[in-house]
Amino acid sequence: MFASKMYKIFNFLFLSIVLGAQAQQPIPAPKQSKSILFTGLTLHVGNGTVINNALLGFKDGKIDLAIDGSTARFKEGALKYDTTINLNGAQAYPAFFAPNSTLGLNEVDAVRATNDFSDVAGYNPHIRALVAYNLDGKIIPTVRTNGVLFAQATPRGGVISGSSSIMALDGWNYEDAVLYKDDGVHVNFPKTVQQNGWWAEPQPTSENKKYSEQIKELKKFFSDAKAYCTNTDATEKNLRYEAMRGVFEGTKNLYLHADFEKDMIAAITFAQEFFIKKPVLVGGAESGRITHFLKQNHIPVMIGRVHSLPMREQDDVDLPYKLPYLLQKDSVLFCLQNEGDMEGMNARNIPFLAGTARAYGLSNEQAVAALTENTAKILGVDKQLGTIEVGKDASFFISTGDALDMRTNNVIFAFINGKKLMLTNLQQELYKKYQTKYQLK
Repeated sequence: MFASKMYKIFNFLFLSIVLGAQAQQPIPAPKQSKSILFTGLTLHVGNGTVINNALLGFKDGKIDLAIDGSTARFKEGALKYDTTINLNGAQAYPAFFAPNSTLGLNEVDAVRATNDFSDVAGYNPHIRALVAYNLDGKIIPTVRTNGVLFAQATPRGGVISGSSSIMALDGWNYEDAVLYKDDGVHVNFPKTVQQNGWWAEPQPTSENKKYSEQIKELKKFFSDAKAYCTNTDATEKNLRYEAMRGVFEGTKNLYLHADFEKDMIAAITFAQEFFIKKPVLVGGAESGRITHFLKQNHIPVMIGRVHSLPMREQDDVDLPYKLPYLLQKDSVLFCLQNEGDMEGMNARNIPFLAGTARAYGLSNEQAVAALTENTAKILGVDKQLGTIEVGKDASFFISTGDALDMRTNNVIFAFINGKKLMLTNLQQELYKKYQTKYQLK
């Protein structure tokens, strides 16, 4: 009992130090009240199009003007905006996404009390990442200063981890921040092989002797859940099966986490067996080997962390870097994500994963689309987000440099639904503090 109390006291003190108020959290942005017009921008629409010398205007949280200012003609007084800002040379991008992320679900990896992305038991489709989403941590402000303004808060662990939700990186609480509740259910599909070895090299594999048993168990759960969802006479509610209803009806995605070629094919075949309308592959390390199969079956892929080692010793050392190009070349819809160690804090580097993919085959606008329009399409929010077009939400950012290059990216404005974000974070304040201390200004 004494040890338990001491542990709790220590944990509280540790959290107070680590998460203490060294810097004030940015205040959630107020609703847009005045219209704004930016001029002189290079506008990356997000769909492969670039508009030079662009005019970008938005009112009431919606974009109402996005055109080439050098060719547009207006009657005198037609452009009525409360504020006009000339930013010659700056570049505007749609809000970047962090899909399949624990961002907002954990704060300090080494402190269990701050990690809220996994639960006990193996089958948890009813566990909702939505209600665990926390906007009061120190990590989120560091992420949005690189243009990442939305995240797919995603649970981890078990066979069926739970349901993800699409969240804004601004708000007083999860109810303010949610864009799309329970967009899909995540399944960690059984692996035909197991990997064992040191993380810093391609890992040797061995046969998973429990594979058949695991597949049988998963099929039974899906069969039971589908029977429940199609039974109109059910008198008792089963929360686990109820959470699967949208997957069978086609209103939710089924995210199938798999990396090896055989596992991906088995996962897609499994989805087809249960007539799943919206399957999505997550990870897809070897998806470059089955591009024609993916295209034929209209399966999108959330590519795992590009800054990774290849899965097998015989693979090209740069295979993860060029995987986006291999999918793009064969017309497979894909987006980039950052699952892995310290993924919450590393979400700020997602733009630079796209920069690497650009260096290994993608065009600049294809790389931008991998963070914007492609992601919005896969997540089912492309009617609101993903591109800078008239009628869509005014969720975008402006950088004085190349947003995909860590050497030049410098975000000076960021908006979510027209709300102007405060672009400050603890790291910036510490930088200024020690500049002063060592007289480096």
